[in-house]
Order: sequence, then structure tokens, then C-alpha cells
Amino acid sequence: MRMSIIDAMRERRSVRTFDGKGLSRDKMAELEKFISESGSPFDGNVSIRLKKFDLKGGYKPSTYGMIKGAEDFFLLGIGGDEGSALAAGYRFELVVLRARQLGLGTCWIAATFKGSDFDCGETWPDGEELKVICPVGVAEKPTVKEKLTRMALGSKRRKDFDDLFFYQDFKTAVPTDNPFCEALEMLRLAPSDTNSQPWRALVDGDGVHFYYRPKSQAAVLDMGIGLCHFHQTELFYGREGSFARRDGVPAAPDDWRYLLTYTRR
Repeated sequence: MRMSIIDAMRERRSVRTFDGKGLSRDKMAELEKFISESGSPFDGNVSIRLKKFDLKGGYKPSTYGMIKGAEDFFLLGIGGDEGSALAAGYRFELVVLRARQLGLGTCWIAATFKGSDFDCGETWPDGEELKVICPVGVAEKPTVKEKLTRMALGSKRRKDFDDLFFYQDFKTAVPTDNPFCEALEMLRLAPSDTNSQPWRALVDGDGVHFYYRPKSQAAVLDMGIGLCHFHQTELFYGREGSFARRDGVPAAPDDWRYLLTYTRR
């Protein structure tokens, strides 16, 4: 029985060491089918491809040196606007979670690779360029170097729930019985660039206002990843809602930026 998407959110971790065998034809086909059917509640220009590289032929992916034994990579072409970054984060995290459900490991990589190596033979729609790569395959036991990297990045550490999410004002904690707690907790567990966790949220009646701290250039992309966790949890439990940008939302602290609001139907 395939694990639920909630279990996939809880169990997903970044994998940098793979078994070197590559994906089976069936796994490749299933992931490609899922990519073709995946979507996002946000408008944007995003292309997701799955590409196999011949490691035995001497190809060495030009990442930051930490990826070992991977010959299959997702490539993400993303438009240069905020909507495209948001849509890319949401849609590709769905793919990452499906890979976890298939027993596979992945690792989001942005900006720490030489795009020309991965771009070889690739063309992208106008306005898009390769901005994210992601190895995918069967995980091997992590190397000592990988363990040290995870420790340095604080990959296992997450900010406390009450430091990220608030109720009615920016000083009050969300009550533990609030109906948004489950979805917000899954958002808390989402991956982000250097574990920066840019997301902040204010629960207000039947809605949640989302803000972010622009700590890196990947902050909006990270918000798409986190909102995927939030929204998919809502859907998993049969709750319907929609995202929209609102006027007149509560003003947040100076270093936060308002993104959009989710409202339950």
C-alpha cells in the first residue's frame, strides 16, 4: 500500500547519496506521467523534465560536489516573475512527494550548479530558464560529508510552531484546537533554501494570511513549496479553499512581506 501524502511530507528528507543504478523504466514512466498531470493553484510559467545522464560515460554533474551516484535528474525551467516561482515551488514539491511515495529520494538544488551542463541539448519556452535541478533515485547510506553538511545546514531543525504562526494578531499563538493547525504543521515541515523557513501566517477566522521573510532569492519559490504542503493537507482531509491576494490585510512586521490569503469555502 502506497504511503499517504501526509506520511510523505513527514518522512521526506534531502538525499545526496544514491545507489548509482538509476531509475527503472516503470518508475521513470510513472514520474513522467505524474509530471504531465501535475498542476498548481497559481499562474506561472513552469516546465518540469526528467532527464537521464550517463555516469558510466564519464558525465559528472556540476553541482556543489555533494551529489553522489545519481544519474536521473529533474530539471525545472521557471519564468522570471513571482507567480512562476510560486507555481514552480508548489508543482514540483508535488512531484517530490510522489517520488517519496514511490520509495525514492530527492534533493532540491538551486543556484549551486553550472546550468550549462544540465542545459546541454535543452531548450525552454520563452521567458523560462533552468533554475532548479533535483537528483532522484534510490537512497544509499549517507556519507560522513553529507551528514556534516546536513548538520551545518540545520536540515533537521525547524522553528517552533509558535514562532511562525499567529492568531488574530502577531503576538497571540494559534490555539491547539484551531482547524488550521494540521495544515500549518505540514507547512512547518516543508523544505526551504538552507532551511531558512521564510513562511509566516496569521490565522483570521476562516482564512489564513500568508507572509514571508525575503531572506534569500528563493523565498517565493520556498513559499510555493510550503503552500503545497498546506494546501495538500487541506485537500487530504476533505477541506476546500482558494488562494487570492487581498487588500487591507493586517500590516506585518517591517521585514515581512504579504503574499496572499487562503480562505476555506
